[in-house]
Amino acid sequence: MVISRKIQIRLNVLFVTIAILSVVVFSMFELGYLDELSTILAKDNYIFYWMLLVGVFAEIVAGSMGMGYGVICTTTLLFLNIPPHIVSASIHSAESFTTAAGSVSHIKLRNVSKSLVKKLAIPAVIGAIIGALCLTYFGEYYAKVTKTIIAFYTLYLGFQIFRNAFKKKQNRALKRKTNLTRLGLLGGFIDSFAGGGWGPLVTGTLIKNSFTPRFAVGSSTVAKFILTITAAVTFFFTLGIQHWNIILGLLIGGILTAPFSAMLTAKLPVKNMFLIIGALVMVMSCITIYKSVFN
Repeated sequence: MVISRKIQIRLNVLFVTIAILSVVVFSMFELGYLDELSTILAKDNYIFYWMLLVGVFAEIVAGSMGMGYGVICTTTLLFLNIPPHIVSASIHSAESFTTAAGSVSHIKLRNVSKSLVKKLAIPAVIGAIIGALCLTYFGEYYAKVTKTIIAFYTLYLGFQIFRNAFKKKQNRALKRKTNLTRLGLLGGFIDSFAGGGWGPLVTGTLIKNSFTPRFAVGSSTVAKFILTITAAVTFFFTLGIQHWNIILGLLIGGILTAPFSAMLTAKLPVKNMFLIIGALVMVMSCITIYKSVFN
């Protein structure tokens, strides 16, 4: 019943979005701007359309596994030779909208612990600002080194995703002590600097340490939304808006797929998804490392 209600809400959002886009496209057609728009979208080797596909794929992964949106987008953009600071800025700009929708859903479904959000979000905001500022400087002036470091990190995340396919369910009777301040600070920094990683690190740690899964996922999602907005605003003031075609592609792809991700969760074989996505991320990360080191 709850899942059906959640799907209905997302479908309503999708229909409203499609209606708005239809009005915009029709207005542009009437005003004669469609040809100009097509020319703009064809720039950078049609990267807008590639990002549209990446947004769809990343949202399917995130919907089925509860994590991986940032990892997939970062790995793909690095593979396409996009500079690291543009990668993270674009992803966080697009994620500002997708994480907002997810946060509203979790709040309505009462999956959020206010105290847990507060303990994670405050240090995460600090970490996100530090990560964005570091990436703005190092990503621009030391792009090759930064790109290699982030590629090694996504390689590690790919291995973690791959390994999840073979994990057995843990006994949750004993909750392990977790330093939430340190976890939030580290998660915020890594997510902002590397373009992703909050889900595998923070949500994964909370669940592993026997926090109630629904509160771990819901509270982590709301904290992620807060740090995403912080990172996006920081990048806006330090870099401005660059590569809007990347942002728009990721955003539209995610919005179009989000209403169906909940339905796909029950259909897709999660273990096989872990194996395929983990292997794909590792292969693409290795290629990126090779290109960064030897080219």
